[in-house]
Amino acid sequence: MAISDPGRNEEWSGTRLTLDLWHPNCWAIEATGRTDGGVLAHAIYNSPKATGDAPNSVNGLFTAFADTNEEVEELLDAIRASDRAGELLELQERFGRARDAPGNVVREFFLEYDPADMLCPTLLEHGFVHSAPVRIEDGREEWQVCFVGERTDIRESLDAVQESAGAEVTVQSMSSSGQPGRSPREQRLDTLTTTQREVYEHAREAGYYEWPREASTRELADDLDVSKTTLLEHLRKAESKLLDP
Repeated sequence: MAISDPGRNEEWSGTRLTLDLWHPNCWAIEATGRTDGGVLAHAIYNSPKATGDAPNSVNGLFTAFADTNEEVEELLDAIRASDRAGELLELQERFGRARDAPGNVVREFFLEYDPADMLCPTLLEHGFVHSAPVRIEDGREEWQVCFVGERTDIRESLDAVQESAGAEVTVQSMSSSGQPGRSPREQRLDTLTTTQREVYEHAREAGYYEWPREASTRELADDLDVSKTTLLEHLRKAESKLLDP
């Protein structure tokens, strides 16, 4: 996992892909697989070198997110407990929050870790350049990448990534000629937590937003086996993110 400037690829005209990915020896995959929170990976910075040409550690900038403070705390504790993670330094809370940050609760932090555990060099080696922060949730990573090469070579390059890194990679979406891998609606949906998205999608499919309504909030709550109050809380937060201009 390693990130550079996500904005530099906005005008890319090649093939864009969304990859669902798992690889071994990753503290974020391990921690999110054991908790309800998620992590956004933004950027990495090399730490001072000890000996030789390669840094003995790197520092990454990350955002932890979840529905509640308790879930974020549990996630951060799981990261600290990982033998793959070094010192975790939380950043001072900023006023407000980026609109596209997922979760009701977010906490930014720096983390030191071993560059040998990063997957980004392997992806770059085989022609995949990331174009957005990596999202890690439920023990999986979601990468938005551009492929530097012919579209017909993508399968072979993905196979090489899997073999080199011991990774599991699935292509979730693919588009060419400068078209983004995700529509604006899909990008808005990415700001929702897993629970918010589940509730919103179920409400939409059940006809809650039709006129007249085809399902009540009580029926939706019964379908999802939650209280009406809990359903409304998740639904209103989801609607707020999706409708915020």
